[in-house]
Amino acid sequence: MTDPLGLIGGAGGAGRMNPGQTAAGGVRPDPNAPSFKDVLLQNINEANKLQQDATHAIEDLAAGRRNDIEGVVLAAQKADTAFRMLQAVRNKMVQAYDEIKQMRV
Repeated sequence: MTDPLGLIGGAGGAGRMNPGQTAAGGVRPDPNAPSFKDVLLQNINEANKLQQDATHAIEDLAAGRRNDIEGVVLAAQKADTAFRMLQAVRNKMVQAYDEIKQMRV
């Protein structure tokens, strides 16, 4: 399977900053900071884990192996919140891509 996010950290020079350059806000980027791709993948995996935990909690409640409805509802709400946050990030990324796509070079 190919890495769908592999191009985010891309090998090309376009968009790469030299170590001596500063970002647009005048702040130097931390060379030890994780890449955007790594942070995004970490959050996707965390949201996926929360979804799986909520699914298992619901299945356990339905099978009678669990009787704490509050815990099941909390797990489902955590998963829903994480999913909505990822969806908002995705929407912002698509919006930014569309804006870049409309730029004249």
